[in-house]
Amino acid sequence: MRNDSSPVPPGAGDRYFATTEWSVVLAAGEPTGQHSRDALARLCEAYWYPLYAYIRRRVADASEAQDLTQAFFAHLLEKHTIGRADRNRGRFRAFLLAALKNFLANEWDKARAAKRGGRRVALSLDFDSGETRFSIEPADKRTPEMLFERRWILTLLNHVLATLRVELEEVGKGQQFEQLKDSLTGEASAEEYDRAAEALGISAAAAKQAAYRMRKRYRQLFRAEVARTVADEEEVDDEIGRLLQTLAE
Repeated sequence: MRNDSSPVPPGAGDRYFATTEWSVVLAAGEPTGQHSRDALARLCEAYWYPLYAYIRRRVADASEAQDLTQAFFAHLLEKHTIGRADRNRGRFRAFLLAALKNFLANEWDKARAAKRGGRRVALSLDFDSGETRFSIEPADKRTPEMLFERRWILTLLNHVLATLRVELEEVGKGQQFEQLKDSLTGEASAEEYDRAAEALGISAAAAKQAAYRMRKRYRQLFRAEVARTVADEEEVDDEIGRLLQTLAE
């Protein structure tokens, strides 16, 4: 629910607080309805990178990993895979990882044999930026499953940050976002507020109040983004707890 003091442009609440997309997909059972298919495609486009990175750790060749990723999404969108989702484990990330493991085990050879671009492109994915991102990740001895969980929460947080940036830019507060974004995950120091206030041409007290409103909206958007990926709104708090615990590990 929108707070009147939050920097949200008209209509933004409708965009980000609609019925959870994963519940729409699950309710359909199979991705035959256009509404369900569109919801699934939006979720996959938002969270493809953790899956790509998971495959990339198993495949040395980037082009082959990209083919496998596209082949998986084609399979997911076209082969009624959703009908096999476990409704008792309604987290989208759990479903995706289980479906990917099953796909790789059963269709690895077929996907590897497909010519690059031979399959119908399921989604428009920015593999160039994805490969750049993967190439600069530090070495990590954690399991691919643990890394998938961590990349998932980082991807989610990036979406939340991008959404907040767009909202503020739409109301002419893009500079405010740039100056105060570092305070989103915790209270800034007095010196940091002074520097932001000077850059924005406002008082330090006003900068601090603006940062408070940004943090409040950030938390709202974070909750809304998590809600997109669970089957029931009652699961949101538990999922947030799991995600934050994963990030802290």
